[in-house]
Amino acid sequence: MFEDTDRKLCIICSKGTLDMAYPGLVLANAALMEGIDVTMFFTFWGLDMINKRKMDKLKFLPVGNSSMPIPTVIGGLPGMSGMATAVMKKEIEKLDFPPVSEFLEMISDAGGKLYGCKMSIDMFEDFFMMKEEDIFERVDAIVGATDFMEMSEGAQIIFI
Repeated sequence: MFEDTDRKLCIICSKGTLDMAYPGLVLANAALMEGIDVTMFFTFWGLDMINKRKMDKLKFLPVGNSSMPIPTVIGGLPGMSGMATAVMKKEIEKLDFPPVSEFLEMISDAGGKLYGCKMSIDMFEDFFMMKEEDIFERVDAIVGATDFMEMSEGAQIIFI
């Protein structure tokens, strides 16, 4: 059994939707409260979570979600994503969870480390229209995959 101070958790956030942002944030916060060292790595669409222009405007997309209690064709109607996002944000607020930016601040303040993926930023720079100045100021660094491999040595890794 590991001592609490020996435990490490690395969370790879690869999705940029509201429903995929909160699992990583909640797990990181819970781990930090248990004294576990936490590193979060944001790659591909997960970069939206650390993009200052997008982080608090993430959407919930009901299309293609087989757990939604509505037919896929209805989920694709105009306005459904906005309505589903509003409902999810209301439920998140009822549970007293903060918005993404505030949650990331809490994680950073508690000692969690936040990293963006250099390859994803370079690859999607034009598509994302994202530059390093768009990155949330609490992000510790933009790093490559090999750097992340070094950071994650000996850690439990969760891919979201």
